[in-house]
Amino acid sequence: MAIVGGGHNGLVAAAYLARAGRRVLVLERLGHTGGAAVSERAFRGVDARLSRYSYLVSLLPSKIVDDLGLRFAVRRRSVSSYTPAVRGGRPTGLYVSTDEAATRASFVRITGSDREYAAWRRFYGMTRQVAERVFPTLTEPLPTRAALRARVGDDAAWEALFERPLGETVESVFDDDLVRGVVLTDGLIGTFARAHDPGLAPNRCFLYHVIGGGTGDWDVPIGGMGALTDALADAARKAGAEIVTDSPVTGIATDGRTAEVTSAQGTVGARHVLVNAAPQVLAGLLGAPSPEPVEGAQLKVNMLLTRLPRLRDTGVDPRLAFSGTCHVAEGYQQLETAYRQAAAGELPAAPPSEIYCHSLTDPSVLGSDLVRQGYQTLTLFGLHTPARLFADDHDATRERLLAATLAQLDAVLAEPLTDCLATDADGRPCIEARSPLDLERDLGLPGGNIFHRELVFPYRAEGGTGGAAEDGAENGADDAAARWGVRTAHANVLLCGAGAIRGGGVSGIPGHNAAMAVLGRW
Repeated sequence: MAIVGGGHNGLVAAAYLARAGRRVLVLERLGHTGGAAVSERAFRGVDARLSRYSYLVSLLPSKIVDDLGLRFAVRRRSVSSYTPAVRGGRPTGLYVSTDEAATRASFVRITGSDREYAAWRRFYGMTRQVAERVFPTLTEPLPTRAALRARVGDDAAWEALFERPLGETVESVFDDDLVRGVVLTDGLIGTFARAHDPGLAPNRCFLYHVIGGGTGDWDVPIGGMGALTDALADAARKAGAEIVTDSPVTGIATDGRTAEVTSAQGTVGARHVLVNAAPQVLAGLLGAPSPEPVEGAQLKVNMLLTRLPRLRDTGVDPRLAFSGTCHVAEGYQQLETAYRQAAAGELPAAPPSEIYCHSLTDPSVLGSDLVRQGYQTLTLFGLHTPARLFADDHDATRERLLAATLAQLDAVLAEPLTDCLATDADGRPCIEARSPLDLERDLGLPGGNIFHRELVFPYRAEGGTGGAAEDGAENGADDAAARWGVRTAHANVLLCGAGAIRGGGVSGIPGHNAAMAVLGRW
């Protein structure tokens, strides 16, 4: 059994298969396991381990943690989000947390009545019910569309999330532009599309963002994302899997029954090959025509601060504003304007972004001296910045985008963010930015797409393999790989990464499902 790629999904597959008594070899291109789910010291001489790429956990089922006996934990954030705003010429903000009274008061202060809060409660009550019913199916054989609809059991919810463009639903439920924007952002993380996209790309992204854990909560990994992949690597090795790093795979040959995998270590034979890489990468390894990559559209910025900045809204403590997701320039019309500008080939004039502070919830990522001095991390995820914008002059474009993004943040702060940045051992500000093309170079993600391809709904068409045909595979659901949503055009080559059906995000689900397919679990 050969697994190409030692990211978290490949490690999940390796651990399950090795525990089932299979001989497993994991071949990883980089010098370490983890892929995008790593904790690293990003700034020289500074004792801060940042989740450099992926940074929050929602979709990881407790079933995988329990099955594999992982020593890994997450911590719930009491604050969901804070969105700065100006009302009546005064700075204020929309605050959403587990404190219902404070949340309701914030809605009333921003919108002038209880209406939007009541709509919010109804809408997210509906998504919670969908989450409770859909999330358990992600580690089961892939249901048909009809079966999943029956499982949801609510025609209005199905119509809102699976049938109508997300923008139509948001506009029919909410009136306030700021509230609409907060809702829409979950449909745009890493997804370059307008709210009314007829192809429903925001719907698919939104669905995966609101069903995690059966609750939709986004949790902070204790010890950073690397704590998860370190635990997975340990579990795989203890079960008997061999993991070889610094071993890029250069080719896969298969006749559908046996396969050969060529890497820096030579060529090995395998009955099955599980590929924790994008479909475009798999096509290249097979020597097959490659589908066009679906470009990524995000900016990731990592920072270390000597202290959190003060906000113009003096009514909110920065420790509350940044412990959840702080939305900047993410009003509904702002998001649409940013999309239009980027689609026209321009950097958004007001780049939208989401910011949060990991160390407020989990100070263990900082050395004790930094904790004592009050240092904090800050993570920024920018939207609507597709890879195409960086094609001509990458570094200069990335710097312009970073400056424009920070200017939007500064507009809601009472002091410049640069005044709060720590410096590294060389006296340089502790800030780094990663564009889609940086992710393509660093992590091997074609086009920098964090989902490997377009997300698909978590069901298969009647008599088919899934929401989209898998890399030339014939439609048909009689084999285990098709039933688990990990099928490719070759019977013994399976996708175990984000490009599988029900892939995307830090979940381990594709790794679990590929392992179940190999083991013939039905």
